[in-house]
This record gives sequence, structure tokens and C-alpha cells, in this order.
Amino acid sequence: MADATLNIGNTTKSVDAPPGVRRRSPGRWVVLAILTLVLLLVLFPFFLALSNAVKSGVDYAANGPLSLPTSIDLTALKNFWNVADFGRKLLNSAIISLVVAVIGVTISLLNAYAIGIGKVRGSRAILVILLIGIMVPQESIVYPLYYMAKATGLYDTQLSVIIVFAVIQSAFGTYLLSSVLGSFPKEIVEAAEMDGANRWQILWQVVVPVLRPSLMVVGTFFFIWTWNEFLIPLVMLVSNNNQTVSVAMGLTRGQNMSDPTLRAAASLLGMAPTFIFFLIFQRTLTRGVVVGAVK
Repeated sequence: MADATLNIGNTTKSVDAPPGVRRRSPGRWVVLAILTLVLLLVLFPFFLALSNAVKSGVDYAANGPLSLPTSIDLTALKNFWNVADFGRKLLNSAIISLVVAVIGVTISLLNAYAIGIGKVRGSRAILVILLIGIMVPQESIVYPLYYMAKATGLYDTQLSVIIVFAVIQSAFGTYLLSSVLGSFPKEIVEAAEMDGANRWQILWQVVVPVLRPSLMVVGTFFFIWTWNEFLIPLVMLVSNNNQTVSVAMGLTRGQNMSDPTLRAAASLLGMAPTFIFFLIFQRTLTRGVVVGAVK
């Protein structure tokens, strides 16, 4: 707390500053200015997509992409929604992402419980294999996945994409949660065993309540990552009724889809669900990170 001096005659007295009043150093203002600039740079693409999505074609041609719209025109948004059947794509992405998040978190939890608390043999080798699987680019596995889906009759079904992404995401989730469960207090587990709890009861009644914030964070990441995936849904889902939002945004590239306002509308509609989802679960992410830091 900053102090102030008060001269009374020949004596000098120290007077405390009012509560909540602090001197801000110049360095803090510099950091604040830099963060504000970074925030503006991050939000600029959202603003640009929103601005061009509500322009008419004439307004865009006359004033360019950086100008503000002279009037609000929702024609581009309506055209893209109808042409791409965006409502169905939105539902498909929501179903696939939600199911992948639930299955991926469940597989990650069971694997991490066995590695972190169960202390299975070869746990280090298993984690190394999972790390290698995480680093493998999707371009190198898309053709084997394509032929496997063809052979099993799952090609062009949402189930094929759900299985692939649930396995891919659970590799990262297993690695992350196993590191957390590796430092789980053994005293709690031993106390539960002394009370007669079996391993299944220890998992769901002891471990999961403590690990719930971390599970929510992992599930949120799985949902967002799956929502933004493009290559595998593009290869595995060919029919219009099964495609996702990311694939629908590719419809703006072609001879009949060269309207820049239509592309802006596609970008806006593609970004909006993820942005809204992040705002809704922002507290969950923050709480999970804080809990992990405290542990």
C-alpha cells in the first residue's frame, strides 16, 4: 500500500493511502497496452467476418472488405444457411463432438486409472506409445482409416468418425490424466480399501469426485477439437446428410460459390458455435486449471 507524507510544522507524519489505491508502475501500463493490442488482433478476424457477412454484394464491391456496412443485409447468411443445409450440419457436429467428448473422457479415465493408480506393468511403455500416437499426423492415417471403414461397412456413417476421434482424443486424455492420478494421495485409496470398497467403487466414488474439474476441462477440449476437425470428416462423410460444419464451410470454394460475402457468412457461422461454447464453459476451464494448480 502506498504511503503519503504530511508536513505539519517541523514534523513529518506518514499517512496511509486509502484502501484499494495503489501506485501503478509504468511497466504495468506497458503490459496492459500490449495485452489490449493482442486482444484487438485476435478479435479482428471475428469483426471482419461479421462486418462482411452483413453486407450486400454491392456494398462490398463499392467500399471493400475493411469498411463498415452501410446497411444490415442478411442475404448472405440466409443463402449460405439454405445452400449448405447448415442446420443439419450444425446438429451433426454437435452430436459427433458431444459423443466423442463423453466416450473419449471415459476411455481416458479408465486407462489413466489403471496406469496411475493400478500401476499396471509397462505403464511407461504405454505412455510412450500414446505419445507417439499423438504425434502421428492425420494425413498419414486417413487412407488406412478409409479402407478399414469400407471393409467394416461403416463408411459414410457418423459412427466411423466418432470411433476414430474418440480413440485419437483418448490418447492425449490418457497421458494427461495418468500424470494427475500418478500423484493421487495413496492414503485416500488405502482408506477406501480398508472400508471395503472395491476398485470400481474407488474409481466412481473416490477418484471421479476429486478429478471432476480436470475431466470437465478434458471433455471441453475434446468437444472443441472434434468440432474443428476437417480432413477426416471430409474423407469419411461424403453424403450431405452426414457432413459437419467444418466440411460445409468448404462449399464456399468453387465456381458457383465465389461470393466474398457468402464466404464471410460461412466463416461467421462456422466460428460462432465454438465461440459461444467457449464462453459458456469458460468458468469450467478456469476452475479446472486453478484446481490443477492448487493440487
